[in-house]
Amino acid sequence: MDTQALWLTLRLALTTTALLMAVAMPLAWWIAPGAGVRRALVQALVALPLVLPPTVMGFYLLVALGPLTAPGRLLIRVLGHPLAFSFSGLVVGSVLYSLPFAVQPLVAGFRAVDPALLEVAATLGASPWRRFWTITLPLARASLVAAAVLTFTHTVGEFGVVLMLGGNIPGATRTLSIALYDQVQDFNYAAANRTAGALLGFSLVTLLVVYWRGAERRTVLG
Repeated sequence: MDTQALWLTLRLALTTTALLMAVAMPLAWWIAPGAGVRRALVQALVALPLVLPPTVMGFYLLVALGPLTAPGRLLIRVLGHPLAFSFSGLVVGSVLYSLPFAVQPLVAGFRAVDPALLEVAATLGASPWRRFWTITLPLARASLVAAAVLTFTHTVGEFGVVLMLGGNIPGATRTLSIALYDQVQDFNYAAANRTAGALLGFSLVTLLVVYWRGAERRTVLG
């Protein structure tokens, strides 16, 4: 297995998961309590990567982060280099592409919290921030774990966005999914089998953890 691609993939997945947890929690908390056009629009934008071909998102990000657009030129002046074909660019693409995998489980978890508990805490003088940290978040802990695991796993398996936005630069943008593609292109099926088997086993184990924890929690509550 390409160990350099393995460590870069794990680094990308960890970075993406940490950033998305920080972004997804307040966003999901804002979405969860109500309806309305604004919330529906935000939810649609968040869920867009679920139905949009990854190459489409990768193409638009490649254009947006490149020197042909005003935001891209601004980033180049600030950073000294374009985000496209860099690890930082992969992080941006991964955060956007994995956003629904972080937000949607959290929205479901926050909506499952009994509103009466929050109302009682409010009457006792608890601020919205304190209600979130002491009531909502602990009760939605299983959803938080599911969001983190799904985000991490989804990032590990990314291909289209990574290929379009980052290309195939060893040590910089070459992830395991890109390494697998190269191995197949080179007819190195033995190496491809090892890489694919590792990705399959990792995905299966992480999903088993999510579903096992969910079943365990339902058993305890029942």
